[in-house]
Amino acid sequence: MQHADTYGALLHRHTLAKPDAIALRFAGRDTRFDTLDAHVNAVANALLASGVTKGDRIAYLGKNSDLAVELTLGAARAGVVFVPVIWRLASPEVERILEDSGARMLFVEPAFAGNGKQAEQRGLAVVLMAEEAAHGWSSFTAWRDSASLTTPPVNVTPEDLVLLLYTSGTTGTPKGVMLSHANGTSLRTGLLEAGIDWVAAGADEAVLVAMPYGHIAGVGSVLNAVQAGQEMVILAEFDPGEVLKAIQAHRIPRLFLVPAAIRLLLEHPDQPHTDLSSVRVLGYGASPIPIELLRRTMSLLGCGLTQFYGMTETWGTVVALPPEDHRPGNLSRLSAAGKALPGVELRILDTDGRELPVGATGEVAIRSAANTRGYWNRPEETRRALTSDGWLRTGDAGRLDHDGYLFILDRVKDMIISGAENVYPAEVESAIYGHPDVADVAVIGVPDPVWGEAVKACVVLRAGACPDAASVIAWARERIAGFKCPKTVDFVESLPRNPSGKILRRQLREPYWPRGRQIN
Repeated sequence: MQHADTYGALLHRHTLAKPDAIALRFAGRDTRFDTLDAHVNAVANALLASGVTKGDRIAYLGKNSDLAVELTLGAARAGVVFVPVIWRLASPEVERILEDSGARMLFVEPAFAGNGKQAEQRGLAVVLMAEEAAHGWSSFTAWRDSASLTTPPVNVTPEDLVLLLYTSGTTGTPKGVMLSHANGTSLRTGLLEAGIDWVAAGADEAVLVAMPYGHIAGVGSVLNAVQAGQEMVILAEFDPGEVLKAIQAHRIPRLFLVPAAIRLLLEHPDQPHTDLSSVRVLGYGASPIPIELLRRTMSLLGCGLTQFYGMTETWGTVVALPPEDHRPGNLSRLSAAGKALPGVELRILDTDGRELPVGATGEVAIRSAANTRGYWNRPEETRRALTSDGWLRTGDAGRLDHDGYLFILDRVKDMIISGAENVYPAEVESAIYGHPDVADVAVIGVPDPVWGEAVKACVVLRAGACPDAASVIAWARERIAGFKCPKTVDFVESLPRNPSGKILRRQLREPYWPRGRQIN
């Protein structure tokens, strides 16, 4: 039995309504809803035939594809928990996730066969995500097509887990975030009732899937599209040229990109010659966007912009800044993350968990039906993050204004304390970004014998620019308080980022804090 608000049931409902409509487009293959629904039944039954039972975990290592979507939905229909692994991870990291999750099977693309061999040696069954068998493994299509097309005899409820997503680990070892069907489906009704169509897209719209599958912006956007009954145009990974082609070819009305991806899109040589008139809403999030990049985006694209704030633990977006707040002169609003969506509550807490008044800076806490059930096999960390009355402590430092707008300053652990003053790297980065020679920037705290920590900027220069630390520091000093400005500047070739675009400041700090970062 598939309860109404589970993803298996939602897919079937849309299939009955429009069986011959296109559900997936990938690499020249178009899949209709009725075909997708049948394939999902086959995947679910093949999992059961492989000895996987409800509540078990299966892992996927690969890029975005139509087969990955079939696997995700087949697991959901069988009551099996899907564990997508970010393909950019090193082999030891992949091994830790497979071991921690207790995955029964690994589905792996040919490019990552080495990881499959290691998993096989540990006793996992391996299936190759391809149409042809290799390495002694069955191909996914043969494995799928060997099973029945009938609805699997599994009772799946909204409270059952559907995803186990491992956080990107910007502050330490990744943790498995437990997400249920209900977590993913709970907010859409309220969004539709409130007319917030710039978040809740309609069934008649095609959605572009280009973010990494192991991130909530990847697999989460797929499941959101299933709930809405949308056509998905899938790219294996983000490539600015391919994104531009897809927007023009399929008349994509909305898309979500992280700020680093937006910059690459705007700087691509094909951008001025691409018809982007179909794009009505560009959503951005996952990391802070510099004000200068935001202004440039608004000027060049001319579409509605929406900032999304959320995290893996909240199934993505729970706060949004609407298009009407994106006006060039509206600087106070442009620096906000937005307001809570319907069904979402926000608080700012002090270090003891007490609620702070409007305007005070503290840790952002969120309560909604989208909040995670906790961290897999980590009861202590779950208790630290989730209160008994349902509040999730995010680890983000922020404040609320009198109108309910949330302002995110930075990660609590990334905050720099210099001479007893709190400095938030994102604020400094935003000030530096507009410098004409700066292509990218990250700000960290480094040891200082007088101030405890000193602000350092790590700068990627634009092509042809010459290193000039004094110019960068002077530029920042004109825009922010002196104590926030960098004392030193390092010029680097590139910045370390995780697949979702977040700067890995911990990695930048490591050379300066060989014994770990400790501030008194």
